[in-house]
Parts: sequence; structure tokens; C-alpha cells
Amino acid sequence: MLSRCACGFGSIALMGMFGSLASCSGRRKGLEAALANVGGGIMLPGHIPKAKHIIFLYMDGGVSQVDSFDPKPRLALENGEDPASKFKVDATQFNNVGKILQSPWSFQRYGESGLEVSELFPHIGSCADDITVIRSMVSNFPEHTNANYFLHTGSGLQGRPSMGAWVNYGLGSENANLPGYVVLDGGLIPPGGLDNFKNGFLPAGFQASILRSGPVPVANIRPIDSIAGIQDDKLAYLARQDASLLQSVVGAGDEIESAIRNYELAYRMQSSIPELTEFKAESEATKKLYGLDSTDPHTRNYGAQCLMARRLVERGVRFIELTCPQTNGTDRWDQHGNLKAGHEANAHAVDKPIAGLLKDLKLRGLLEDTLVVWTGEFGRTPFAQGTDGRDHNPSAFSMWMAGGGVRGGMVYGRTDEYGYRVEENPVTVHDLHATMLHLLGIDHKQLTFHFGGRDFRLTDVHGNVVHDILA
Repeated sequence: MLSRCACGFGSIALMGMFGSLASCSGRRKGLEAALANVGGGIMLPGHIPKAKHIIFLYMDGGVSQVDSFDPKPRLALENGEDPASKFKVDATQFNNVGKILQSPWSFQRYGESGLEVSELFPHIGSCADDITVIRSMVSNFPEHTNANYFLHTGSGLQGRPSMGAWVNYGLGSENANLPGYVVLDGGLIPPGGLDNFKNGFLPAGFQASILRSGPVPVANIRPIDSIAGIQDDKLAYLARQDASLLQSVVGAGDEIESAIRNYELAYRMQSSIPELTEFKAESEATKKLYGLDSTDPHTRNYGAQCLMARRLVERGVRFIELTCPQTNGTDRWDQHGNLKAGHEANAHAVDKPIAGLLKDLKLRGLLEDTLVVWTGEFGRTPFAQGTDGRDHNPSAFSMWMAGGGVRGGMVYGRTDEYGYRVEENPVTVHDLHATMLHLLGIDHKQLTFHFGGRDFRLTDVHGNVVHDILA
């Protein structure tokens, strides 16, 4: 009886959701918005949200903080000296400690704020008054895979729900024809693989949908059936079979219902995805802004991702993550050797597209409710690994945020004179997640899911909102 009445119970819940939505101060209006949030949206904002969307620019491999957003003049003064004579050197990932290594790049002040940015990022520097740099990030893990899981899921263990899945679970999607959580694959899935983007113990419908660059962003997205209406017939047949299975299977209802929803979403995506990935309607000036013009082929990959991210925001997708592009054979930002060539190649590939994204969002009035987050999984040492690289450093790294309720043109936190350890206002990954959720209108302590006998949350039993950076 309960199985056959499931739709009836769902209707009661839907009526309740309509009533709740009607009191949301107009943030979600009408039947379309309500239906788009079905399948997620378990929480109404606990306070007025500043952001409706997140674009997460993941710098896979670990950008060196002392070469990007945390200048350290002392490294130049003591270049080539033994680091152990200056400070306590912690064990490193590869135990190949070289001499103190000054940054190969100079820093320049940008904007009215005078924010210091490395010459690696002149285009991002031009957006200095819109970004807040946090120089006091710390991680719990010095190895890529565990650090990636920690950054993405709040746990160094494999199998937990990713932050995008939590956001999708908490708020739902604003577009019934697109996933609420999208990862744009630039060619380098980070260590740890697709588990960085999975739903974990959350219902399967909340995992990321992976879109790739190029004419076929999703396998089989273009219909191949030549007979009109045959896809509708196939879906109707699958629905009948799944409904029959639901009546006979005990304990697997979520998996089957998620499969049904995924079939239906995939069908709707066949009409929405081709239009989404078609850039013909974009002006030449916009394409040039993102680095998609023919003058520089090295910015095309990430430029396409950034432009796609803006188009996804316009269509109501909640959480969009961009992964690193393949750049002339360079191994992400993980420069254990040949630091200068590697960081320059990676920075060149992303600098102009990211600045184009920020400027385009601002021009269109989207930046004020879109939170843009730029970060790697940890930092790098102020001394060399060997002679011309830097090893992993979880004790200090830099990241930045823009838009979505964040103050612009400021620096938060401080590292020591070498950029090795945090000295003031440490910010953990749990604090970052708590702050991101807060800007979306969610109390991170209230966004929970009961699994394995207890309530879980993205921030585990940790995390504090970094109020000082909020506008």
C-alpha cells in the first residue's frame, strides 16, 4: 500500500513545499522554480543569502603561495641559504630539501586596494578590487589524493559526498533541464579521480555531471534515433519497468528512483546541452575577453570552460567546478622541478580566462550573486626541492574569493616571513566550506544527512564562518 501510494505522499510534500516557497521573499517564484527544486532543496535559507551560485576554480596540484599571492622579500635576501639554519624544517613529501628559493617573479600592486599579485597573473591582478585573498589557508594532508578528498568532501577518506553534492542536496536546482552540480573537465581529472565529485551516501541524483570541452560534451547527448517519438516510447517503457521493480524490491528504492530521475534528466539535457555549448551567439568581443580568439591557442581550453561556467550560471546551475587544462605536457601545478616553466605555462593558460570570467560576470550583473572560489589543495615550500622545484606544504597556502557577498580588495590572514607557516587567522578547509554555505544562506551545522547511525555534514564537527571577509 505504501509503495503504491508513494506519489500521493509526494503530492502532500509538494503542497508543503509550495507553501514554504511562497514565503521566501520572492527569491524563487512560480511553479517552474518549485518544480526545478524537486529532488533537492531540503533547506530554506536560514538567513538572506548573498550567493545563488558557486564557480569553483580548482588549481589542481598546489600553486606556490610565495610565487602567486603572498610575496616574501626575505626569500630574495636569503636565497641559496640553508633553510634549517633559519627555521625548523618539517618532513616533506619527497625528503629532498634544497636551499631557500626566492620567487622567480616580481610582484606588483593593483587597483585602488594596492593588492599585491605576482606577475604570473597580470589579468587577475586587474580584478584586484573585486577579490579577497586569504593567505592563511591550511590543510590536514600533504599528499594529493587525500588532500583532494579533504578539499572536496571535508574528509581525507574516499567515498564522502562532495561539496557540490551537499549544495545540490541542500538547495536543489533552479533548472529542471540541467544538473544542479556540473564539473567541467579540462583534461586533467585530479588525483583521487571522480570520487572527488561523487554523491557518497547522499542520494545518487546529487553527484556531479561531467561535461567535457568540444562538440560532444556528454557521450550520446545527441539523439541517434531517426523515428519520431521513439525516445518517448523507450522512456515510457523504462518507467513502467522501473515502477514494477519498485513494488518488488525492498531497500533499494533510492537507487531505482535516482535512476529514473537520471533517465528523465538525460532526456531533457538532449535539448538543453547542445544549446548551452554553442558559442555562436556570443560576440567576438566576449570570446576575446575569455581568450578564445585565435591569437593565443594556449588560453582556448580554459577560456571555453570559463565561458561555459558563465552560461551555466545564467541557466540556474548551482555549483560549477572547473578542472585544470592540459598545458604543453605540464603536470598541473605540481612543480617538484622546473618551477619557472611549469608555473608560467599553467598561469598563462588560466589567467586571462579567469579575469574574463570575473569581468563578464560583473558586466552582466551576475557577480553579486555568484561566488567565485580559486584554490589548490595545499601550498608549496619556500625552499627548493632539489634545485628548481618546490615540495608540498599543507601548513600554509593562498586562495581567493570574489563576488557573492565577499569583500573585494582585501587580504586576510598572514604567514611568517618565509611563507612557510600561518601566523595569523588560520583558515581551515572546514572554515572555507562553512563560509561558502553561509553565503548561500545555509547554516553548515544544520545541513545534515543521517547515515550509518548518525548525522553527517560537510564540515563534520568543525568549521567557522570567516565573517571578516564578508561584505
